[in-house]
Amino acid sequence: MTGFSVPELVLVAVIALVVFGPSKLPELGGAVGKTIKEFKKSMQEPEPEPEKKTIVTIQQETPKQIEVSTAQTKEHDTAH
Repeated sequence: MTGFSVPELVLVAVIALVVFGPSKLPELGGAVGKTIKEFKKSMQEPEPEPEKKTIVTIQQETPKQIEVSTAQTKEHDTAH
């Protein structure tokens, strides 16, 4: 037997009422109903074809060399 009997359903409802409280129970029921409806709808629709993907290549410029000039100080020149 795979279905639930009435006492089992009542027990599940009482546990849900205790766990979630009376204010959250209608929201929870609506969310579960919406989820089941969307699931059934998606099972009936044919699977869409995958979209073709475009590969984009990006060319990166080579880094330019920066000339660094070193200034010689008078102390360096006089030391030699």
